[in-house]
Amino acid sequence: MHISRISAAAAAASLVGVVAASGTAAAATPTVTCTSHKSGLAKELKTDITAALKNRKSMVAVALYDRSTGTACTYRAGVKYDSASVVKATLLAALMRQAQEAHRGLTNREKSLAKAMITKSDNTATTKLWKQVKVKGVQHFLNLAKMTNTKPGANGYWGLTQITAGDEVKLLRLLTSTNKVLTKASRSYELWLMNKVVTGQRWGVPAGAPSNATVHVKNGWLPRATHKWRVHSIGAFTGNGNDYGIVVLSEDDKTMDYGVATIQKIARAIHGDL
Repeated sequence: MHISRISAAAAAASLVGVVAASGTAAAATPTVTCTSHKSGLAKELKTDITAALKNRKSMVAVALYDRSTGTACTYRAGVKYDSASVVKATLLAALMRQAQEAHRGLTNREKSLAKAMITKSDNTATTKLWKQVKVKGVQHFLNLAKMTNTKPGANGYWGLTQITAGDEVKLLRLLTSTNKVLTKASRSYELWLMNKVVTGQRWGVPAGAPSNATVHVKNGWLPRATHKWRVHSIGAFTGNGNDYGIVVLSEDDKTMDYGVATIQKIARAIHGDL
């Protein structure tokens, strides 16, 4: 959710009843699982991600893929979290799918709202697009994308959409490869906006990324009465031989900064190994 660090509590209270509802990420055995076509890489990633998670007090989920080495890792990838603003990337994809099915491009109004939603994480713009696309439209996209563990927030509470790291990786894969769900133009547009996220919101999985990679990111952050802060980051890294994506979701963070630090420690380990 778009909440400034200075006025987080005040902002959270205005988020369409978000704080009032409850969400739980179920506990799971904390085991990192990796596979890779590159000799030794899976073991290295498993070791380094596990080390990055050590002594962190948050409930964390991780998922990643690297096409160039045929690598994938998961950690609690099926556990559900309140999405906060990470859902905005899915909402934009759903909007573009609707436009495709109507055989039209996005209107100037839609482009303006999409830009504010992705690059600045604007909540008002998101609410307008959520009302336009509707839960039915979001669910239609989720079905096509096979994001079967994601459940759109009810009654307009888009920030309480339930997401998993596994489904978020599916979204990143979809945005970075040819498929029948989103056209090249749609995918390129969303990735372009994710590359234009304002400086103050480029924390998270971009930490430690190769200097020659094009970074596409969307973050989310939300404090609630239960499970403290949710702090999430998803990102794709493309260009110059880079073709991978990272998702880190967290809750039970004592502060937003603690969540950011957790995500960035994990991200640096992954980028270093890849």
